[in-house]
Amino acid sequence: MSVKNLFDLTGKVALITGGSRGLGLQMAEALGEMGAKVAITARKADELKEAEAHLKANGIEVLTISNDLSKFEQIPGMVDAVVAKFGTIDILVNNAGATWGAPAEDHPDDAWNKVMNLNINAMFFLSREVGKRSMLPRRSGKIINIASIAGLYGNPPGWGMGTIAYNASKGALVNMTRALAAEWGRHNINVNAVSPGATNSPMRREVLRQLIENVGEQKAAEREERVKRN
Repeated sequence: MSVKNLFDLTGKVALITGGSRGLGLQMAEALGEMGAKVAITARKADELKEAEAHLKANGIEVLTISNDLSKFEQIPGMVDAVVAKFGTIDILVNNAGATWGAPAEDHPDDAWNKVMNLNINAMFFLSREVGKRSMLPRRSGKIINIASIAGLYGNPPGWGMGTIAYNASKGALVNMTRALAAEWGRHNINVNAVSPGATNSPMRREVLRQLIENVGEQKAAEREERVKRN
């Protein structure tokens, strides 16, 4: 069997959350290039429209769904829309996520809940819905959770940036992946996580901007302190 055939997804249906830009759009394009029909979700209709045009220009059959995954009551309807269009869901890519920068001692409750709701709660609720509706009845499916290397360690103090909710949520996602893989593996459903490092995405660019700003301020303060001591 050729390598191309090994990666052939002709006839498969993939649902990618946060699929209008960044990694989500790139993964939708890759899955579509391998023959899958793709459904992408995001909050911003204008970005979805641009992503749809881009994917269609590459010959990919695509369905776009504008929704807010942190509003959990919308999840069944989103799955309904994909199943109504394509008949089933073979591949789920849990990609949509959020972050928040603040020192742990000052981290707002609402910000903590926002990150946890999108980065872990919504991913479980959507996986559960897709599992019940499409994968468990057919005893077949692939779930890919987009975690982060931030879920494997704490931020170095020199960064001057606290993202404890993001780190905690991604760590939870890594172990949720292990637990779900152990539970659903007997049903021929593969559940895996990918933990990217730095990528060229809108969220990463904003984090990098803040990091550069924080490190710059820290170095300036250190220089000023040295001047005072001398």
